[in-house]
Amino acid sequence: MDELVHDAAMLAEHGDAAADAWRRRDLDVLWHPCTQMREHPDTMPLLPIERGDGAWLIGRDGRRYLDAISSWWTNLFGHANPRIADAIAAQARTLEHVILAGCSHAPAVELAERLLALAPRETGRAPLAKVFYADNGSAGVEVALKMAFHWFRNRGETRRTKFIALENGYHGETLGALAVGDIPLYRRVYAPLLAEALFAPSPDAYACAPDETPADRARRAADGLREVLERHAGEVCALILEPLVQCAGGMRMHDPLYLRLARDLCDAHGVFLIADEIAVGFGRTGTLFACEQAPGRDGGAPGVQPDLMCLSKGLTGGAMPLAAVLATQAIYDGFLDESRERAFLHSHSYTGNPLACAAALATLDIFQNDDVIARNRPTAARMRELAREVGVLPPVAEVRQTGMIVAFELARDGRTDTPFDPAERIGLRAYRAALSRGVLLRPLGDVLYWIPPYCIDSEALQHLADVTRGAILEATS
Repeated sequence: MDELVHDAAMLAEHGDAAADAWRRRDLDVLWHPCTQMREHPDTMPLLPIERGDGAWLIGRDGRRYLDAISSWWTNLFGHANPRIADAIAAQARTLEHVILAGCSHAPAVELAERLLALAPRETGRAPLAKVFYADNGSAGVEVALKMAFHWFRNRGETRRTKFIALENGYHGETLGALAVGDIPLYRRVYAPLLAEALFAPSPDAYACAPDETPADRARRAADGLREVLERHAGEVCALILEPLVQCAGGMRMHDPLYLRLARDLCDAHGVFLIADEIAVGFGRTGTLFACEQAPGRDGGAPGVQPDLMCLSKGLTGGAMPLAAVLATQAIYDGFLDESRERAFLHSHSYTGNPLACAAALATLDIFQNDDVIARNRPTAARMRELAREVGVLPPVAEVRQTGMIVAFELARDGRTDTPFDPAERIGLRAYRAALSRGVLLRPLGDVLYWIPPYCIDSEALQHLADVTRGAILEATS
């Protein structure tokens, strides 16, 4: 029997009859996301979850699993958080939903006010001033792309139809978002359906040349961006990027200097900057928004302010689907006209859902009342210490960290960074080994990463480090 199938069978045997029965029911009716369903019965058995408790998930077989990836990077304060749950329940007793076209309600207005007050600000630049709601991150990116294109069209600049994105970037899997992504696994099949995008070099610090610093790499990537902008002068609507961390691209991280250089280049060429803070916002990188860490212009206050900023995932603490796109007043004003064709006629049935807005307001309350960013600093420091200990293993080519995100790049020989053969599926082996030890990891290829809920305690962090070490050794032996 193949080793992976054997391991999977052993894991499945640990589940009780109820869990096994649930797996059969599930596979009879469900089609799971981001999954080759052929693998689920044997190679990658489903994990039936009964409930959540803080940083932990509890299976139908009673086993506990540390949610080291915050359930696709969404959960901030732990599962079944009582403050968020109470806010949703209270709102459900008042107003569960109402069409936002032509109607208004308090949670949507109050959330927009608070998001705009918290948004990055840059000296000398008009602040972000309007909020447009959507249902999820991909939908939020679609909104931002359409806004940028339509704004220029309303001005008569009909040549501006192109977007620049970064190599190795990811912005979602709807067709517009996929068009500005650069991960072949997701976009290759759908390439004939996608609008053409321009791709500039990634500032990824892992790709530094010998004797090159991350800041040097950022400057070199910015030079590449400048070349693209000059080559397509007058044709570009916007640059879209993930500030500081290209998450789905393998948790590749870059120097904050790149954000400053990209902002200045966008200004010089009359191009909008779209910051995709869907995964990196709400404290994941050590500041509320990743854009805040860019150096200031000419010695000014730190941070860059995008023209459009996309938020989702942690926006509701991981409790409800919701996205928000923050835009400048100038962009909003560009759609005001007697003609409906010049209006932004984009909608979702659940736009600004009151329950989701209530969850987001509770999330912002927790940030404010618990001083979350400050409380995360010792947690991030402990993660750094533990990651350094795991990083001495021979198969670990690099350990990288930005705030509450840690990634381990695995390679056949960490000293020379010789990659593993993809057919060996080292990441899957590590996933299985960690799961058998009570930790839920979901590797990106051969990159393992930690993005735990902020409520994770010292004992759970130590468990996470111990299991990650064991999983790497087992997967690569």
